[in-house]
Amino acid sequence: MKRVVSLFLPTWPTDRFYRSRGNTAPPRDKPLILVGSDGRSKLVYAANVAARRVGISIGMPATQAQALVPDMIVQLATPDEDADALLRLGLWAIRRYAPAVAVDAPDGLVMDCTGVAHLFGSEAAMLEDVSSRLRSSRIAPRSAIAPTWGAAFGLARYRKQPQVIVAQDELADALAPLPLAALRLDPETVAQLRRLGFETIGELNATARAPIAHRFGQSLLARIDQAYGRAGEPFIPLELPELPRVTRGYPEPISAPETLKRYVGILAEQMAAFLEERSLGATQIDMLFFRIDSRLVSIRCGFSQAMRDPARMIRHLGQRLETVDPGPGVERMTLVASRTDKLTMRPGSALGEAPERDVSELVDILAGRVGEDRLYRLAAVESDIPERSVTRIPPLSGPTELRWPLEWPRPSRLLPSPELVETVALMPDHPPVQFTWRGVRRRVKRADGPERIYGEWIRSSSEMLAVRDYFAVEDESGERFWLFRSGDGEHEATGDLRWYIHGLFG
Repeated sequence: MKRVVSLFLPTWPTDRFYRSRGNTAPPRDKPLILVGSDGRSKLVYAANVAARRVGISIGMPATQAQALVPDMIVQLATPDEDADALLRLGLWAIRRYAPAVAVDAPDGLVMDCTGVAHLFGSEAAMLEDVSSRLRSSRIAPRSAIAPTWGAAFGLARYRKQPQVIVAQDELADALAPLPLAALRLDPETVAQLRRLGFETIGELNATARAPIAHRFGQSLLARIDQAYGRAGEPFIPLELPELPRVTRGYPEPISAPETLKRYVGILAEQMAAFLEERSLGATQIDMLFFRIDSRLVSIRCGFSQAMRDPARMIRHLGQRLETVDPGPGVERMTLVASRTDKLTMRPGSALGEAPERDVSELVDILAGRVGEDRLYRLAAVESDIPERSVTRIPPLSGPTELRWPLEWPRPSRLLPSPELVETVALMPDHPPVQFTWRGVRRRVKRADGPERIYGEWIRSSSEMLAVRDYFAVEDESGERFWLFRSGDGEHEATGDLRWYIHGLFG
């Protein structure tokens, strides 16, 4: 099933203006407009959120805007620079998110994410990753994923939620309440349709087609059909010319799975040779299938380490080949190494030692099945607070220098957050005699502790006096738990003096 992302940047010109000015930029809470020329007229090309709140709108004469807000900050618009920056953003999206990305001028991108979202865990995780990275750069995003470009475009721009995901069976209901402008119609057509009584896409879709075609032409019907998926809407993706790529065209379209797989193998062999000539390895590859109906289908595979083994490429691409719909036939195939790294041959040993076992292919197989975000190693972080002392790192990361304290053992399973338990304990230094957790009462047979951990006062003033006393306890059935009392057992300023469970020993 086809999945398309529409990324909408509603304040792209002003966001880019603030980024370009850096520390010299004016305050964001002060009204600002960017002015462009339309013949002899000066019009508002873009306005920040503060300006829109006081009634400034895009296309308004600049003199009128200045009359409304006398202390308005006025700067010249740079649409050409905005377009160049949007192009660079699209090239960045190719490397990170999807092999097929196009600029949706003047303020958005469109990405074909079919078969790609699993690399991020889910479609929701992918959208959140896009949005969080843009927000960290002070760029305001809105995004949507839908089965069609037209639907994703309208949902990203005309739904209140900043992130929208619509499945195939939800498409009609999601489109129905959207305004007519969501169909990417020119303002004059929208105005005429409103005069005829149409306000939403659903109303327009439910009416007879012949009168609409007679009055507005086939282009309006095409927009409706594209949004609902009754007609295709191809786009020409951006290309990174510096990326390693190999291409093969066919005089006759191909569509048989075994034929596609054979040519995948041929392209993989060519890519391996291409990478070896340049001492490169691929950590991500994209196979693009150009169909004769101008549609593009793509699959993406990621690798935990740089490699150029053609058999490995074939194996991973072959696992995803069944998701490719060749349609009426494929006329060209392109294999692109969208992420590369230096890779030189390792010298062999003359002493007969066994080579190191390479588990990177196993990691790649598991990542393709469960998602890259679900494969990780745990590493120590310099912190005394248990939940802060561990972090996730990529599964094939090198060894880390930090280690957890050896004096006191740590549980093999740490709960996401400490859970309150009911206890019977002698204050202030004794472990619990018994405790009740998740409705089960447990009598303590053995205990070791306390291990006192103080709050990290440098992080917040609330931790200045905070204390936790940890005990490793064992119940009558032999299960071992990690409990702590919040506070020193005597002074409420050090904690609420209640008991919590934080982990379980294996």
